[in-house]
Amino acid sequence: MNLEELTRKMHALVESKGWNAKDSVKQQTPRNLAISLVLEAAEVLELFQWQADCKDPEALAGELADTTLYLLQLASVSGIDLEQAVLTKIAQNQTRLWPEHLDKEPKA
Repeated sequence: MNLEELTRKMHALVESKGWNAKDSVKQQTPRNLAISLVLEAAEVLELFQWQADCKDPEALAGELADTTLYLLQLASVSGIDLEQAVLTKIAQNQTRLWPEHLDKEPKA
């Protein structure tokens, strides 16, 4: 399944729950989705709190899925082609040099 298919499934879920309605308490605005994305990411981090490894892979999978769904929805309502944005960022990072790696980068 690709990002487009996941986004369609996510849209179907949002529609089925009525979250696109003007009077929904879970309005799908970029602001609300950005807040929710960060809150879900914090729940990922919480699984590692006070320990080196996550002791509950199932919980981690669920929180990563929640984070991904909010990311997909935020990109969608913001009109961003997330797949293209990711590919562009990978290409940019391919040539980017970070200060801590300047002496360790392979020579072209």
